[in-house]
Amino acid sequence: MLGSLWAPWRMKYIKSALECSGKGKRGCFLCQLLRSKDDTRNLILYRSDAGFVVMNRFPYNNGHLMVVPNRHVADYEKLKQEESACLQQLVQLSLRALRLEIKPQGFNVGMNLGRVAGAGAAGHLHIHIVPRWNGDVNYMPVLAETKVINEHLEETYRRLRRRFIGRR
Repeated sequence: MLGSLWAPWRMKYIKSALECSGKGKRGCFLCQLLRSKDDTRNLILYRSDAGFVVMNRFPYNNGHLMVVPNRHVADYEKLKQEESACLQQLVQLSLRALRLEIKPQGFNVGMNLGRVAGAGAAGHLHIHIVPRWNGDVNYMPVLAETKVINEHLEETYRRLRRRFIGRR
């Protein structure tokens, strides 16, 4: 007997145009996040002169973060030296915060560069940080194309935010 798992919050993702070209009606959602001043609503954990850390609103796993350059740039090799250094520092800061607060057993850290590589926001590069635990992959993604996230985004944000405060 098959059951139903309701995830109505996913409809916003399905309906949204995440084409990060800057030419669409809404433009780049990462640039929009950066321009906004409501960090709590936008799940921005940390801002610096060259980049920011934001929680992925449609995570692969609990605590899925993205490290994003402030400048709208698609190609990694076009990052300025100070931007590249900043992003690496933000990755380290993020890993430390995640280890202290949600205690993962490992991480996937990487980038999808270009639409063909799976980039949902191909015009604005970003680094994914996905916390991992033994046994976190179960039958749900395979059978139901559904991922179970074990904590509400706002609660994870609240917990992680305190690890970034004072780092500005």
